[in-house]
Amino acid sequence: MSLEDLKKTPLNAAHRELGGKMIDFGGWDMPVQYTAGVIEEHMATRTRAGLFDVSHMGEIWVEGPDAIRFVDRITTNDVSKLADGQAHYSCMTNERGGVVDDLLVYRFGPEKLLLVVNAGTTNKDWDWISSRHSEHEDVHIRNASADYCQIAIQGPHAETILQKLTDTVLSEIKYYWFVTGEVDGVEAIISRTGYTGEDGFEVYAAADKAEQLWNKLMTTGNEAGIMPCGLAARNTLRLEAAMSLYGHELGDDITPLEANLGWITKLNKESDFVGRSALVALKENGIAKKIVGFEMTEPGIARDDYDVFINGEKVGRVTSGSPAPFLKKNIGLAFVPTEYAIEGQEISIDIRGKKVKAKTVPTPFYKRSI
Repeated sequence: MSLEDLKKTPLNAAHRELGGKMIDFGGWDMPVQYTAGVIEEHMATRTRAGLFDVSHMGEIWVEGPDAIRFVDRITTNDVSKLADGQAHYSCMTNERGGVVDDLLVYRFGPEKLLLVVNAGTTNKDWDWISSRHSEHEDVHIRNASADYCQIAIQGPHAETILQKLTDTVLSEIKYYWFVTGEVDGVEAIISRTGYTGEDGFEVYAAADKAEQLWNKLMTTGNEAGIMPCGLAARNTLRLEAAMSLYGHELGDDITPLEANLGWITKLNKESDFVGRSALVALKENGIAKKIVGFEMTEPGIARDDYDVFINGEKVGRVTSGSPAPFLKKNIGLAFVPTEYAIEGQEISIDIRGKKVKAKTVPTPFYKRSI
């Protein structure tokens, strides 16, 4: 795909000015890293603050008297349990129980929800959600992805930096809660979630305010050592925190139960949902494969889709693998038969024709100290 054909976030020019190395990421022109490099960006987020452009993510509004009932019917988590100003992590599943996408659900009120979906699946998600809409439901669905920028500030100094730009008392926002307020005089949604394993915030605002907010956050955070971060550091950070990535740990043929996401799959909630019967049957019959975390015990880096062996037999594949800059280990996530999904299991990874030893370990690999 040519550069002209790639979609661009409102911060595309800012990334280029900062020396971002741009790549085609699912049809988007995005920075994979900046001049400091992946390790520096990763370490800045773990020890100071990292700034991420996630404006390519999709935003879909669901409004109307039947909004909660509708979203409860198409997602695995229990939307009815959300309070106003609260968000949760969830999945949409198909009839077989496979994951259409993982997403965040924000409750603004009893008749207003915001779904935040992955960039590469936004159009697919929109078509799937729209196809589930019944004419008998009083609900209005709107794809507002182009209207918003989304900027994430993550790390130990994130709150201090962002607090300088808003009158909203950030310390009062609990994890997975959000408020509406102003950031640098710009109307915004401020949420406290994240995809790095660190504390931090997401700022949603009008797309034409993206450069103002990005530049102000960079300037304000300069003294604290803030650093712009690209997709590569976002990936190594989420892997250390053992967070799932769609297309790797999740997919149309992978169920949330296999991906260790049973905690967001409420099979007993009052509302039925698409794929529930398949997931109930899977749980009753036994799950054949599961995701495990592993670390290499011999020199070598396990990459995505490398084969996993136990006792000389191929039993699974790596879904995500890379060096862990903060932990200074080579780690990964992999599917293995459930009977081997136990801590300390010795495995081997086929790295370019050589079987390299590893062992399964508890996840998350990294957990921040509070």
